[in-house]
Amino acid sequence: MTRTPALTDAQVVDDIRHWLRRAVIGLNLCPFAKSVDVKNQVHYAVSRAVGWKDMLVDLKQELEDLSATEAQVRDTTLLIAPDGFVDFLDFNGLLQEADRMLAKWGYEGVFQIASLHPRYQFADTEPDDITNCTNQAPYPTLHLLREASIDRAVQAFPRAEAIFEVNMATMMRLGRSGWDALGVRAGGSGKRVP
Repeated sequence: MTRTPALTDAQVVDDIRHWLRRAVIGLNLCPFAKSVDVKNQVHYAVSRAVGWKDMLVDLKQELEDLSATEAQVRDTTLLIAPDGFVDFLDFNGLLQEADRMLAKWGYEGVFQIASLHPRYQFADTEPDDITNCTNQAPYPTLHLLREASIDRAVQAFPRAEAIFEVNMATMMRLGRSGWDALGVRAGGSGKRVP
């Protein structure tokens, strides 16, 4: 059995950027994403961590860097972990620990962390439910968001609470074949991660 060579950091970033532009912005899953993308305010960081400890070290560094950088330069960070966290429940556990550490490091109320995963699954859905795709990125990813930016975006979008329902309806209309046709899987192949 031959082993597939690891993707370079540049390839990983290209995959995530393609997913962001084609799925998140292209389907308008996040009405706030386009403005930070066109202004080049999204920072892409690749972590080669395969376990929680190393990922938390990288997370802390990215939070420190984001805190030290003006929002006009870097509004948000996508911390991508292409080498580990294949199991969604394990990654979800990492998110809970990351939120705990956010408070410990003094960033509670300053930043929020959202999770994206190739096997993302909302509670009370089946693994193959198309609505899960709204949060399915090519690789396990922690999205670091500034609270102040979220507040501004919500004020500018009169019905922010409706985004979730609109996204579910969008995915239902698109269907699995439509999602697969976007070609937003790992490796740029458009194939599902095994």
